Amino acid sequence: MTIKRTLLAAVAGALAATLMTGAGVKAADTIKIGEINSYSSLPAFTVPYRNGWQLALEEINAAGGVLGKQIEVISKDDAGKPPNAVTAANELVSKEGVSVLMGTFFSHIGLAVSDFSKQKQILFVAAEPLSDAVTWAKGHKYVFRVRPNVTVQADMLAEEAAKLPAKRWATIAPNYEYGKSFVAAFKASLNKRRSDIEWVDEQWPPLFKLDAGSTVQALLRANPEAIFNATFGPDVAKFVREGTTRNLFDGRTVVSALTGEPEYLDPLKDETPNGWIVTGYPWSSIDTPEHNAFKAAYEKKFGDYPRLGSIVGYATMKATVAIIANAGSLDTDALIKAGEGTTFDTPMGKATFRPEDHQSTLGAYVGKTAMQDGKGVMVDWTYRDGADYLPDAAATKALTPWK
Repeated sequence: MTIKRTLLAAVAGALAATLMTGAGVKAADTIKIGEINSYSSLPAFTVPYRNGWQLALEEINAAGGVLGKQIEVISKDDAGKPPNAVTAANELVSKEGVSVLMGTFFSHIGLAVSDFSKQKQILFVAAEPLSDAVTWAKGHKYVFRVRPNVTVQADMLAEEAAKLPAKRWATIAPNYEYGKSFVAAFKASLNKRRSDIEWVDEQWPPLFKLDAGSTVQALLRANPEAIFNATFGPDVAKFVREGTTRNLFDGRTVVSALTGEPEYLDPLKDETPNGWIVTGYPWSSIDTPEHNAFKAAYEKKFGDYPRLGSIVGYATMKATVAIIANAGSLDTDALIKAGEGTTFDTPMGKATFRPEDHQSTLGAYVGKTAMQDGKGVMVDWTYRDGADYLPDAAATKALTPWK
């Protein structure tokens, strides 16, 4: 009986030491990466995101891992709260001994983990937080960011908005870092392109607590000719439904950040508005070798089609491992030096971390919303390379006091 208990304890210990490596090896034989995201707070995006990095992890380990070792990912849920994220980061570093941190979704959480990484001097590969501040005003040498920031995406949208006849504009965005910075960036970009723009109203609902009725009514009173929307998650569905009911969108163009992502289009189904100018992910109509291979592998593993979160998760894991491979070691200074200029594979094509600000050149899809077969899709889309919208080296220097 004692021998049995001893054996069981040994097996349990071995299993506990191997989390998500896909290889069944002991923790001592792995390179540990700590991953943090808001899984319970926004599962529509973060669960596909987790699927994405798990697929990339499986591919990397099947190909032999990196530096002769398998990759082990230890993942934690921050529940959408910055203190939780910092606690998780501290546990990952101090208790689990991870060599790199990656992940996060919300901008304020990304900034909190970034600040932690600076204090603890550990590399942090930010996946999704879009605030410019992550790599510019509040950037530092320990943080790299995968997804294009709000200035890049706002500039892509403003490029299309400037072609519209509309002069009177209103905005709606969640009242926190992401929303404020997205609106500011869109305004600046559109004003630069057009001198006749008038901003007639701003609506700032609390994140995921949109009072759709009063917000739509306020926008109707302002009587704009066009609206810029940066709400997402359940708020965008509320906004669409109430705006449709009250005829807010009749005769008005809407330019809408992120709304073309299937995470937010799918819940709308046949309520999808027609002709909104959006950033998003037209997964069903992209026909490139990189995306076709990714889509086939994703569908085989998960029995479902990929979302934008899947792309971000996959790219973040690929980027993190590419930095480690280029560094040739887990020394933090070596990782930072190698990260600057590291090119990595994504389903959208290759992207590179710029040495001047640690921002990747990953781009975004820009198109319009439409209905097909009873559900929302993106049409008339193009892929815009992030490198074409990022500031040049001289302009970046003014944005990065830490460099």
